[in-house]
Amino acid sequence: MAKRDYYEVLGVEKNASADEIKKAYRKKAIQFHPDKNPGDKQAEENFKEAAEAYDVLSDPQKRQRYDQFGHAGVGGASQGGGFGGGMSMEDIFSQFGDIFGGHFGGFGGFGGFGGSRGGRRVNRGSDLRVKVKLNLKEIANGVEKKIKVKKYVPCSHCHGSGAEGSEGVKTCDTCKGSGVVTRIANTILGQMQTQTTCPTCGGEGKIVVKKCTECNGEGVVRDDEIITINIPAGVAEGMQLSMNGKGNAARHGGINGDLLILIEEEPHPELIRDENDLLYNLLLSVPQAALGATVEVPTIDGKAKLKIEPGTQPGKVLRLRNKGLPSINSYGTGDLLVNVSVYIPETLSSTEKETLNGLENSPNFQPNKTMKEKIFSKFKHFFD
Repeated sequence: MAKRDYYEVLGVEKNASADEIKKAYRKKAIQFHPDKNPGDKQAEENFKEAAEAYDVLSDPQKRQRYDQFGHAGVGGASQGGGFGGGMSMEDIFSQFGDIFGGHFGGFGGFGGFGGSRGGRRVNRGSDLRVKVKLNLKEIANGVEKKIKVKKYVPCSHCHGSGAEGSEGVKTCDTCKGSGVVTRIANTILGQMQTQTTCPTCGGEGKIVVKKCTECNGEGVVRDDEIITINIPAGVAEGMQLSMNGKGNAARHGGINGDLLILIEEEPHPELIRDENDLLYNLLLSVPQAALGATVEVPTIDGKAKLKIEPGTQPGKVLRLRNKGLPSINSYGTGDLLVNVSVYIPETLSSTEKETLNGLENSPNFQPNKTMKEKIFSKFKHFFD
């Protein structure tokens, strides 16, 4: 099922300001919050959908890529292909809790999702960035790439907890596992209640009292991982795709970072890319241009035959429909544009000179008035 437009999800216009987007998301999150809609799976999906839309539209760089390339530009191009994939509840509560002030779980009078877990800080691993080089054929068809990434992964000995055995970790005595400390102060306006991150456990709600011998209490170790990347057709140089959860693992469990894939294009030996079109410079001989011919031109998938009409002039552009690159948003395919050039030999044999001298005064070899006007109109803007 195709994803809905993010602006439609939040109910805002495409020129909405950052403040309007934030207010719209807050309204949707309150409407579909799990505590307000217990057991309602559709409300939960709407809650996640709104968070995913806000994640993109609240970030200027992600929003710019989304406006230009749609879901594909921010990792939502291929369903089931590894990009996008939606957001988990842990992602949402850890990333966007501050939008409501304080801890996410206490907004709007509703309890935190998952009870006491709502106020606890969830660690998040850092993102990783890799570059992937693609040739034009891979860009045209889409491709699956397998890459080896050196990254932090959960420690297999302690399963990411950082503790040596079940006795190596205990609930924080200061916050009683909530991850936050509540303070009440008397002011001239009355009693004011504030919540801050627990200074003892750093918001995790637990303390490692006996460190894992393999990871020294970090919960993560460095290791290699082979990651399969499904790259959609139509990507371009400089585009960045992302794979949720494929970055570094977080300390003491939590949410993995993302893997950011930067696209690089390998130059083609004969074709030049111009957005979704491809350009090729065809060099004809004088006889081919004058008499006509059938020639071969390169395409992404091999060679294609092209008929040259008699009297074809230098600078003429021949178009091969749908021989370019597909749009990443599936809005069609570009063309192959063949620019005709004519080769004039620099040296001639005596026989060739004699032949050309015999044609010099032929009316067909003299530029007529119409041809001069065509050439002048083509370059007229240089003299305006």
